[in-house]
Amino acid sequence: MFYTYVIQNDKGTWYTGSTGDLRKRLREHNQGRSTWTKGQGVWKIMYYEACLVEQDARSRELYLKSGMGKRYLKSRLKRFLSLTG
Repeated sequence: MFYTYVIQNDKGTWYTGSTGDLRKRLREHNQGRSTWTKGQGVWKIMYYEACLVEQDARSRELYLKSGMGKRYLKSRLKRFLSLTG
């Protein structure tokens, strides 16, 4: 399986990515081994999707990073976002 994921740190910053091993990738983010998230606190998974084909996961990542994709996420996670402030 390949995953597209959105993580959030304790400051409320979001990061969107894709990977073949979601647990390992989250560990890497939290251990500071990712250039884009290094030194930005503790990250937690707030959303993910599973795909059978790597290219599908990467395409979905690009979509979720776009303006329409961000609107989709905010709509999809409306209840979660209201709980977290």
